[in-house]
Amino acid sequence: MLNHFYKSTKVNVTSGISYQFGNSARSRLGYFNAPNPDPTYYRYLPSFYINNSIGADFTNAALAREGFKTNPQLSWPNFYTANKNQLNNGKASYVLYDDSTADDLLMVSSNVNYRITDNFSADFGLTYRQLNSHNYAKINDLLGAEYHEDIDPFSDTLNDVNGSSTKFKDAIFNYNYELNATSLNTFVQLNANFNRYQAFLAGLYSKSSFQRLGLFQNERFLNSLGNSDEVPFGNFGLKGGVSYKLSGRHWLQFQGASISRAPLLQNIFINPRENNDIIPNISQEKVTSIDLNYFLRLPDVTGRISGFYTRFQNTTDINFFFVNAGVGSDFVQEVLTDLDKLHMGIELGLEYKASPSVKLSAVVNVGQYQYASEPNVTINFDTAGPEEDLIDPKGNIDLGIANIKDLKLAQGPQKAMAFGIEYRAPKYWWVGATGNYLANNYANISTITRTESFTLNPETGLPFVDATPENVTKLLQQSKLDDFYLLNLVGGKSWLKNGRYISVFASINNVFDAVFRTGGYEQSRNGNFGQLQQDNLRDNPSFAPKYWYGFGRTFFLNLAISF
Repeated sequence: MLNHFYKSTKVNVTSGISYQFGNSARSRLGYFNAPNPDPTYYRYLPSFYINNSIGADFTNAALAREGFKTNPQLSWPNFYTANKNQLNNGKASYVLYDDSTADDLLMVSSNVNYRITDNFSADFGLTYRQLNSHNYAKINDLLGAEYHEDIDPFSDTLNDVNGSSTKFKDAIFNYNYELNATSLNTFVQLNANFNRYQAFLAGLYSKSSFQRLGLFQNERFLNSLGNSDEVPFGNFGLKGGVSYKLSGRHWLQFQGASISRAPLLQNIFINPRENNDIIPNISQEKVTSIDLNYFLRLPDVTGRISGFYTRFQNTTDINFFFVNAGVGSDFVQEVLTDLDKLHMGIELGLEYKASPSVKLSAVVNVGQYQYASEPNVTINFDTAGPEEDLIDPKGNIDLGIANIKDLKLAQGPQKAMAFGIEYRAPKYWWVGATGNYLANNYANISTITRTESFTLNPETGLPFVDATPENVTKLLQQSKLDDFYLLNLVGGKSWLKNGRYISVFASINNVFDAVFRTGGYEQSRNGNFGQLQQDNLRDNPSFAPKYWYGFGRTFFLNLAISF
């Protein structure tokens, strides 16, 4: 990184150029013409045997339950045993591989502040970014096998037509492509500063372009190799704000913005690992935001109360899953367009100095985060399988709108409160406690189940007789997570010994070892009314929502010595 600074009586200029590069990888376990290694796979759980279509098998259900309790983790010895099976002739059934990303980012920027008068100033800025992101799968460990055959097991097609299908350790396989993005951002801002109020008004313009470069010719997609079409965006924005001091201890602030921006890179290409397909008629997103703040600064009390409203319009989203829908069954890429989201709420923060040693604090957030439109849903899939298994020979089908308006966004608790107390002793030790209450958290919804196709019987193509609006609404009621309380304790002490500063910090989180859900999602596999209704009537549905949990009681201890 190189920086340049220039300063005069009226002009300040800060310029810089930086180059950043690096690799990141996330390990995954792949299986090929072999049993699913996930211990939570639905066929390994008791519900698979209890929900058997020919009658409940409680004996095998009990065995499955004990098997899961005994071996809840991946069975690595079994992978080696399978890979060394002589019938495989050295070919891997299981492979440990990395989803790898190698990014190269060049950035050039310059910002200028110009003092017009004592009360007015202007800011100008320009930033150029160029990103090359290489994405590929790399074999990390063959787990006792000699090689991996790089063929899609579901369609028996090559992932790399122009290369060898035989892949060894450290080889790139499965997918290999680059994403290139360039952007130019500029802004002009006028600032006013007076004794009782400050204000600013800014105009923004940005230009960006995105392109995919496929490095593998995938047999399932003719447009997988080479450059995609370039996807350009031109964006504008306006931001402004004003602060007014009622006195030295009380002031108000108002800010607002209306901007357009390019979609996220991962929401432009439908299935970048395999082809150059772009979301049809994709356009920039629009964001409208306002917030109002009141600040309080008293000798013993400080605080802030804020109200905010933000609407995101014309956004896109892409999801990947296997579905048994009313229009057929396949592994699909679900594309949502014209998707609006709404964030609004109130935040409160207070801090009270009860004495020189004791401080009390309170934080409250009450929000409403929800879907604000009925987006259009399209599903995409490959057409390399047998013709009788295809949903549609075109490789995509428009399912129309999804009735999700006013449903909740799954992005954490929509109501949160925290109350704390802290004591600091004159002899440099301190303790604190914080009680937290978190509520109104929801599981992420399945969008495809809220399209018209959900009511269709896949065998007849006609709506299910009992798929009335009332029954569908009841069946698809969004899952609300339980509210919960947490207590956290912290403490520490410091010493100065022979010119060296020594400090100890300790914390206990979730003191009462509460069990709580932090999030979850509805499974989309049962994508038609008949299957989902039948599954939900069971005591242990096979495809109920999945949840993840927060940590139980945890301890942390830190010792620091400064020289």
